[in-house]
Parts: sequence; C-alpha cells; structure tokens
Amino acid sequence: MPLIGLDLEKLKYPHNGLFTVCWQLGQRLPALLEQDEELLYYLPAGFKGFTNNACYKALYYKWYHRYFFHPPKTAVWHALHQDTNVYPRKRTGKLVLTIHDLNFLLDERKDDRTKTLLLRRLQEQVDEADRIVTISRFTFNTVQEHLRVAKEKCCIIYNGADIKEYPSFDQPCYRPAAPFLFSVGMLMPKKNFHVLPALLQHNQYELLIAGAPHGDYIKKIQEEAALFGVSNRVKLLGPISNQDKYWYLKNCYAYVFPSITEGFGIPPIEAMQFGKPVFLSDKTSLPEVGGNHAYYFRDFDPHHMQQVFEEGMHQYATQHPQQAIIAHAHQFNWDRMTREYLHVYRSLY
Repeated sequence: MPLIGLDLEKLKYPHNGLFTVCWQLGQRLPALLEQDEELLYYLPAGFKGFTNNACYKALYYKWYHRYFFHPPKTAVWHALHQDTNVYPRKRTGKLVLTIHDLNFLLDERKDDRTKTLLLRRLQEQVDEADRIVTISRFTFNTVQEHLRVAKEKCCIIYNGADIKEYPSFDQPCYRPAAPFLFSVGMLMPKKNFHVLPALLQHNQYELLIAGAPHGDYIKKIQEEAALFGVSNRVKLLGPISNQDKYWYLKNCYAYVFPSITEGFGIPPIEAMQFGKPVFLSDKTSLPEVGGNHAYYFRDFDPHHMQQVFEEGMHQYATQHPQQAIIAHAHQFNWDRMTREYLHVYRSLY
C-alpha cells in the first residue's frame, strides 16, 4: 500500500503564496487517490485541518525535527519547498523536491560566501532527490545554470490560482473614495512596491497595497509616496481577509505587481481571472505568467512606468481584452497542478 508523504509545514505562514500551494495540494489530493494509496501530511503544530474532511495521516512538527527527522517509511516523500525545515536524514523512500526559485542569488544583502553556502546546501538536496519539480520555466533554467542536475530528472509543474467568490460581500476593511490600483504580497524589498506611488502622479487614483509588513520596508514605500506628494492616496492595508481580497480584485481599476524576484507569481493570475488589466515587471518568471495578456514595466523610471500604464489602460479601454485575459488565467488551475504532482509520485513506485 503506497504511502505518500507531503511536507506541508509551511501552512504555518497564512499570508503568502506557499501557504496557498500547500493548502490547495493538501485539500485536493485525497479525492484523486486509488483505493490502495494513502497520505501522510507533515503539518505545523496546532493545524486545525482542511475544510473538506480530507482523509490523511498526520505527523506534527516538533522543534527537534530540525536535527532528528525520521518519518515513517513512505513510497514517496515530497518536500514542497527547498527551504524546508526538515529533510529526511536517511532514505525512507523516493524523494521529490520542489524548487520555487533561487532568489537568494539576486539578494544584494547576501555576500558571495553566503550564496555559495546556500547553493551547496541546495545541491545536496538535489543530489538526494529522485525528481526535481520547478514551478516555472524561468526557475527550471536557473536551476540548470547554477546546479548540477540532469534535465531528465526535472519537470515543470505550474501553480494554480483561483479566488473564492463572495458575491454578496460589500464591507471591505477600507473603502476607496476614488478608482484604485491594487496589489497584494508580503511588504518586503523584493516585491518592489515602493516604485508604485509614481503611478499616482497627474491623476486622482488611490493605491491599495495589502500584505504583512516585513522589517522596515514599509518606510520606503511611505517615503516614495511623500516624494511624489501622494501620501494621502497610498493605503497600506496590512493582511486582509479572503473576502476583502475578492472585493478589491473585483473592483480595482488595475492590478500592479512590480516584483523583481518571483518563482511564479500567483497574485497576477488571480487578478486576471477577473479580466483586469495587469501591470507587471518584466523580471524573472512574471512574463511567463502574464504572457501576452499583461503589460510590462521594462524598468522602474517613473516616466517610463507612467507611460506604460497610460498606454496599457488606453489599449485595454479600446480593445476590450477581458475575455482573453480570463481565458489565459484559467490555464493555471489547482486541479491540474494536483494531478501532475500525483503523476510524478506514481512514476516513482
């Protein structure tokens, strides 16, 4: 009876994309199993369970697992992120490793020695794994460039994206007084949110950014808003509910996401499911996600960004591409992702 183990410990971080990936995979896998297949979920302490009464065995995080982690023998163990706190120290079965990105290589705060050590650690994980999954072609190419791994050992499985609908919800935590631009994500330097206040010059739009603050980066956003004289129209909402997120995506004038280090990029796809005009940086995986249905900032000069935004909104208003945008977004769905992961597991036993 094959036992499939999944490291879902990152469910302890409820306000980021990795939580969403873990949640969706954990929710959907049980319904696709054959009668003789079982699941073992490695979960954060205090996890309350999935909403669909998913059937699985549970193993909960303990502090000492960082040093001594020997899960039950499994047919396959899936580490859903390369920065996992645990990695089986002795082989309990086949290993699948998902690599989301190698963003640390682009982090100017890390010196060369630190980057070398992180690469060495990741190489050790790659060497132990039987199958490597990347979440975008960009990450696949980055892995091939910086790590020793055979191409036939790797595959690409795109994340999904969907938004639970709350059609009767009309009580957002903040109600804008004017048409607004929206973005969501952890408020940290790699998300590059501080370049967005420039888009509020010469108009009366508001800018709403939702997400948990990280360090003192919030000050950088506020400083840029003050520099352009738009502080009163930049609203930093903090973490928001799913209902709020639905309302803001449904009602925003445009979605803006200038991130410079993404392994995939779930939020832009969520906005595209509403047929919204989406403005992205042209860095890392985002052109792969947005395709020909998004508008791109080639650099972050304020005049360039304003020009891209104005021309993009004019094109959107005159060509009415909403249905094409929605169709593009629907390519990325959680059911497909789950089926493809299950295919990988089954190929190993």
